[in-house]
Amino acid sequence: VDWAARSLRVAAAVQIPSRAHGLLPMSDGGMTVAALRPGWWLMRLDPDGRVLTRLDIRDEPRERHFAGHVVASPDERWLYTTETDLSDGEGLVGLRDARTLRKLAEWRTHGIEPHQVLRDPRDGSLVVANGGIRRDAFDRKIDLERMDSTLVQIDAEAGRLLGQWRLADRQLSMRHLAFADDGLLGVALQAEHRAPREQLAAPSLALWDGRDLVTAEGGDGYAGDITAVPGGGFVVSHALRDAAWWWHPDAGPRLTRVAQLQRAYALAADNGVMIAAARGLARWHPHEPGAMMGWPEDMALDNHMVVLQPA
Repeated sequence: VDWAARSLRVAAAVQIPSRAHGLLPMSDGGMTVAALRPGWWLMRLDPDGRVLTRLDIRDEPRERHFAGHVVASPDERWLYTTETDLSDGEGLVGLRDARTLRKLAEWRTHGIEPHQVLRDPRDGSLVVANGGIRRDAFDRKIDLERMDSTLVQIDAEAGRLLGQWRLADRQLSMRHLAFADDGLLGVALQAEHRAPREQLAAPSLALWDGRDLVTAEGGDGYAGDITAVPGGGFVVSHALRDAAWWWHPDAGPRLTRVAQLQRAYALAADNGVMIAAARGLARWHPHEPGAMMGWPEDMALDNHMVVLQPA
């Protein structure tokens, strides 16, 4: 991506067996990729996009599947993956060797349907969003009246539960996470209310300061992705409403619509915020004019994208 030259090209492409979801940049310029629905594989790529290691979780002795996200230890020796125990539906964090992807340990997330995991920059603990939605053998959502979405904090050394938080509205599923520079955590929400009017009135962003979990206002009840914004605050995307919303701590409790793009989806912070949409890649900045470039070929993006830095 070269905004000055108005150039957008595919530098490398990798064939994958199913839907890719969570992307983790690595210090060598490559990345680790986690699958979702079906969450059978985990893959490590080099800086040129070549596959270094690929693991199929079905080859491991216990029945698990990946839940779509992965994060690394500070020295990148270990990876932490969100997983589900297929025997009882309970959530897990898997501790894995970053080079071989082999599992070394696993810990309960004290909830069901774990999704994104991040390291808390303040103390190195793990923060996990348990989506709280049960699914049947065909991956259909069931028992929504029994939803139990939680945000949990887990010790990264031994998996000990350090804290657990719930929202008052039990029909809000916590899914994606982003830490701001000041340590505030933004939590992307997806409303599961049966009535469309209630869904649209629901919030799409929650905020966690290490003690309290509260919701912002607005966002039409759905956030597909979230990213922290340089200078403070968060942007969330809403592909179903073709919009992106911005929340800033100095701008009051309500989100502000900052982009109207068909299928606005994956987000990444890089001199503002890049927004992947159906027709191309857009850039939004709170103090600069917006910009957009069309995709060089047909693209169907998932929830996430990342900026890779040279080693």
